[in-house]
Amino acid sequence: MYRESLIFVSVVLLFGCGQSADFARPSGPGTDWPAYGSLPGGSHYSEADEITPENVEFLELAWVHNSGDFREGQTDPENPLGGVAQSAFQATPILVDDMLYYCSPFNRVFALNPATGEEIWMFDAEVDVGSEALAQCRGVSSWKDDRQTEGLCAHRIITGTLDARLIALDAKTGKRCPDFGRLGEVDLTIGLTEHGAQEYSVTSPPAILGDLVITGAFVLDSARRDVPAGIVRAYDVRTGAFRWGWNPVPPGTDPVNSDGEYVSGTTNVWSIISVDEDLGLVYVPTGNSSPDYYGGDRGGNQDYYSSSIVALVGETGEIFWHYQTVHHDIWDYDVPSQPTLVDLEIDGKAVPALVQTTKMGITFVLDRVTGEPAFPDDERPVPQTGAVEGEYLSPTQPFPTKPAPVHRLGVTPDDAWGFTFWDEGVCRDKLNELVTGPIYTPPSAIGTVVYPSPLGGNNWGTPAVDLERKIMVVNTNHLPFLIRVAPQADCTSENTTFPQRGSPYCMQGGIVNSPLGAPCTAPPWATLTAVDLETGEHLWQRPLGTFEDMLPWPFSMIEGSITLGGPAVTKTGLIFIGATVDHYLRAYDIRTGEELWKGRLPTTANSIPMTYRLGDDGPQFVVTAAGGHWSALSPPGDHLMAFSLPR
Repeated sequence: MYRESLIFVSVVLLFGCGQSADFARPSGPGTDWPAYGSLPGGSHYSEADEITPENVEFLELAWVHNSGDFREGQTDPENPLGGVAQSAFQATPILVDDMLYYCSPFNRVFALNPATGEEIWMFDAEVDVGSEALAQCRGVSSWKDDRQTEGLCAHRIITGTLDARLIALDAKTGKRCPDFGRLGEVDLTIGLTEHGAQEYSVTSPPAILGDLVITGAFVLDSARRDVPAGIVRAYDVRTGAFRWGWNPVPPGTDPVNSDGEYVSGTTNVWSIISVDEDLGLVYVPTGNSSPDYYGGDRGGNQDYYSSSIVALVGETGEIFWHYQTVHHDIWDYDVPSQPTLVDLEIDGKAVPALVQTTKMGITFVLDRVTGEPAFPDDERPVPQTGAVEGEYLSPTQPFPTKPAPVHRLGVTPDDAWGFTFWDEGVCRDKLNELVTGPIYTPPSAIGTVVYPSPLGGNNWGTPAVDLERKIMVVNTNHLPFLIRVAPQADCTSENTTFPQRGSPYCMQGGIVNSPLGAPCTAPPWATLTAVDLETGEHLWQRPLGTFEDMLPWPFSMIEGSITLGGPAVTKTGLIFIGATVDHYLRAYDIRTGEELWKGRLPTTANSIPMTYRLGDDGPQFVVTAAGGHWSALSPPGDHLMAFSLPR
């Protein structure tokens, strides 16, 4: 269908159609966006209600703020990772007390007037960005002192850095809080084993629970087996004093080595942490143990807490419960997204739920008090043949009975696709030469095509949850991905994706493409799906994005491009999302999936938009970071852009 329709498609310009701005403005309260995910338990949901499905078509650009912080990617043969990637502007701002705060990919923090985008202050963490392989910062956090409302640092903005520091700033002035750590910062490299500058960074905003600031870190876990520990640590937000640390070693194992350093190679928490302030619990989504694609030397059940949701007691860091989404993960199916807290009614029973999307496109709905599945789940047998020498496999994996996956779980040569009959045939030959099969077919020496890919399925930008309608919205990649584990003797800088030093095997892989550059499975390669969380039923699914800014016509009009970023939802039933490889921010109707508006951007918005309403009956703004992504699918940029209805 896609091949034939390319000949007949036509372009319809949906932005700037010259319509009269004659529309209703609903009255309503002012709203903020005080945490990265809107709330401490995520959701990307806003009560802002001026913009509705009936008037969203009139949205126009209100202001732009440019930080100046972006870079092109550069190769460097002397660099162990081959160079540095282009910057990725992944930030979602927060709005607190009529001030907008965000971080640039270079760890500069900005405070803006949310009505105009005017810069109020800027703080420079002075990171040596040239020594960092990835330049990205997803957001900052806010804390208010309940003992005092005025004075220096009564309101603090907390940010982590690429060079592993935690910094507290006065929210009004941007000055360091002198009573936090040493000169306003805490050194997060303390207690870690020896490592390089690129191997340990804070890229996600810390969580705030009472007087604690809690952070994990991005660890370059496929570079070598003994990367720094994936430690989660809590600090006193007033003083910076260390309160507790959780290193994900198996139960009964010492979390530190004989030198007093945290045991290396443990699973890390690179994504966004959630908290339940009433329960006093911290929910951490874990990665998989190092190295990602070979687990034969993870002795002593080292990956006991990998690819899991772990509930920690906020006061002590002790384990309260944990649920593993993938046993012995050797596919890099780590838990990529913020655990999202929402109260549901399932089969007539009230459930304080935690919703967890995954790279597999499988959604787990758990009771956040007990960790038990809200819908029954099954431990199903999975493939047990084809693994490399030394590897072992879990005989089963967990599959929830509801909701149904938002991605098909597996691939065969019959799924081959191409722009033409010729490149479709080449794709079929490729898939026949490689190992294919259902999800959890093990990585092999021949090369295994995994579907979903380690890019997702779902990734860090999902989900958005409408807290009133109990609807989850997720953007999903549908890309065939090659994982080949090759003996180290066969690994060179030219053919290796991840070196996995200290392990018997490197990883060689990437998206399985046709000679004409198309993924070898049929479009759409990205979708947007709405799921009723109380019934588990899919409400609708539609392609997301096009290739307008990548490919010539008519290929540019293929629906369903690669997606990197995520959605936000509003009380009025709107979904806002960029996250595509074309340069647009879009609005959809949550009830039907109909596209209602799209606004043109200078590059891709590989971030999560946010929205707020300034004062009762005031203007509502939708803000997104348009700055490209380190995958180099779009040019880098530094555009924080706000849209609103005409005044």
